[in-house]
Amino acid sequence: MKRMPRLRFVSALFLLATSIGWAADTSMLRPPKGSKVAIIVFEDLECPQCARAAPLLHDASKKYNIALVQHDFPLRQHPWSFEAAVNARYFDTKSEKLGDEYRLYIFQNQNLITKQNLRGITEKWADDHKLVLPFVVDPSGELTAKIEADRSMGGRIPLDHTPTIYIVTDNGHGAQVTEVTDLSQLYQTLDQIVKPAPSTQAHKTASMH
Repeated sequence: MKRMPRLRFVSALFLLATSIGWAADTSMLRPPKGSKVAIIVFEDLECPQCARAAPLLHDASKKYNIALVQHDFPLRQHPWSFEAAVNARYFDTKSEKLGDEYRLYIFQNQNLITKQNLRGITEKWADDHKLVLPFVVDPSGELTAKIEADRSMGGRIPLDHTPTIYIVTDNGHGAQVTEVTDLSQLYQTLDQIVKPAPSTQAHKTASMH
């Protein structure tokens, strides 16, 4: 029997793997400590689809009283998304609420932002919130390292688009991960997993970095 040349064999193996699809490794995804259910999103602040998804994810977090865990996955082809993520992480250090408000503001104003004016827009936002944006936002590199860790996690899954949205449940016997590929099915999917919380209950938004 003829042996298949190595290059042809590798090519055939790649095509076979592509046709059946590699299984995503989502084993590292868990709800935050103390939570049994969470919405987990990998997002890019320069991504228009992420901008559309963000308010819906925040609303769902409130309605179902479950954690919203936001991971940074700035795409390398986007010129200012990484810097914006560093800014958001800086505001997180003041409060998670401020970090979330900044992210939503950036999403809402994506079309007005360029790499050149991001700093000025962020300074104005900070001033409006009685904050001063430091000249060097991340002098130690700690915030950058957290973003790179998120991006590395997304690469291990591996992600191929933003936003990538998961609903993760953990009953103590291992996590179950459900990807929401159609944003219009978010609430329907949540209805199958958790019951809506009473409107009077406080919701919890979490960052897991």
